[in-house]
Amino acid sequence: MDKSKRVVCIEDEPAMIDLIRLILSRKGYTVAGATGGREGLDLVQSSQPDIVLLDLMMPDMDGWEVYQKLKAHESTREIPVIIVTAKAQSIDKVLGLHIAKVDDYITKPFGPQDLIESIEKVLSRRTTPSA
Repeated sequence: MDKSKRVVCIEDEPAMIDLIRLILSRKGYTVAGATGGREGLDLVQSSQPDIVLLDLMMPDMDGWEVYQKLKAHESTREIPVIIVTAKAQSIDKVLGLHIAKVDDYITKPFGPQDLIESIEKVLSRRTTPSA
């Protein structure tokens, strides 16, 4: 059995972190949560997770700033990031997927299956050698 995949969830609402932890723990993921951008960056640096779930709207540092800092740092550059946000405007999705090159983009509210499928899709891309 493969060791469980580690997920860091950077989200300013503790209830949302708990919900994500509940959904993913059933699938064998270990979820660590951070309720702000700076705390999230520290947590990603120290734990080197398999994937990051990142909210865009947070009080101390917005998600795009967190994302840019993750991608700018050598030790965290390769960790895939899925944006999880209530900002459902298509321009945000286009910015996220095509300009910033996030690995995926999920809008709230989402179903548990949507979250699991997104994570599995992104992680399967990581394990498959690129052609």
